[in-house]
Amino acid sequence: MKIDTGFGVGNLGSLDEIVACARRAEAVGFDALWSSETQHDPFLPLTLAATCTQRIQLGTGIAVAFARSPTTLAHLAWDLQRLSNGRFILGLGTQVKAHVERRFGMPWDRPTARLRDYILAIRALWQCWQTGEKLNFRSDFFKLTLMSPFFNPGPIAHPHIPIYIAGVNAQLCQLAGELCEGFHVHPFHTPKYLAECLLPNIAVGLKQAGRSRSDIQLASAVFVIAGDSEAERARNREMVRRQIAFYASTPSYHTVFAMHGWRTVAEKLSSLAAQGRWEEMPALVSDAMLAEFAEEGAWAALPGKLLRRYAGLLDRVAYYANLPDAVAQMTVRAFKADGVDRDALTLPQERLT
Repeated sequence: MKIDTGFGVGNLGSLDEIVACARRAEAVGFDALWSSETQHDPFLPLTLAATCTQRIQLGTGIAVAFARSPTTLAHLAWDLQRLSNGRFILGLGTQVKAHVERRFGMPWDRPTARLRDYILAIRALWQCWQTGEKLNFRSDFFKLTLMSPFFNPGPIAHPHIPIYIAGVNAQLCQLAGELCEGFHVHPFHTPKYLAECLLPNIAVGLKQAGRSRSDIQLASAVFVIAGDSEAERARNREMVRRQIAFYASTPSYHTVFAMHGWRTVAEKLSSLAAQGRWEEMPALVSDAMLAEFAEEGAWAALPGKLLRRYAGLLDRVAYYANLPDAVAQMTVRAFKADGVDRDALTLPQERLT
């Protein structure tokens, strides 16, 4: 299982900090560094990171696909792949209708079908640039037939750029299994949801395309309630409770709560959010709910707990938390340690299919 990190949860901070953050992540030994699209564009930080690192993978986790044309995004990915010498991962998400229409001012229509065409359009552009093949992509959503030499960036040394997509519900899971090298699992998940909903739908897409489970990586930031004292864990417990309440209030995420019999709670959270009653929401998330979403324990104990929790479910994880340097170093060593009893971490076959 790979151990990744990100530029920070929520607020990225100053762009002046990116170079130091990227160097630190590589020095600690993280496998990948992810940049999200929240308060900043996700590509600029990775451009800075690519210039000051040599080994660590760099990816968007995620960029909002429908905020950009396929050609714009294909150029960004192509340039980052060249700049990073083949270390870039393009992570895409659909976002939700309100944000696409009202925050980005872009159209929203049949998001899974549109994203499928979007991925195929990007790959058609890359194929054109790498091989000189005429651009002729036509679909329900996009028509790309013009690529004169003046606008063609030409071939690169590492033309295969992995595409990960993100999602919660069945259709996007199936699309990932069919077309993608990876799937960004939303942090708002439980092992039950992964085993009983997400993985079976990934498998549907894999089967349709004649692919196997080894052809796709599942990645996620994971909630932890960490601390070496009860006071520290108590503070972190309430932070996670607030975040779970926020995510559970989003109607498109109700599937996860519903799997545990908590749909009524999710609907109450949605109602409170619509009224702007944010401070009342965390109280609806019980400790039993938290235990389904987050692993709890001392910092040193968490790597082993997470390896057992996600064995056979996820291929790469990142903590949904900012780790102090000493904790980060210990965490990476634990994930990469020789002598880990992998057989003890392997799930029965029925949980993997």
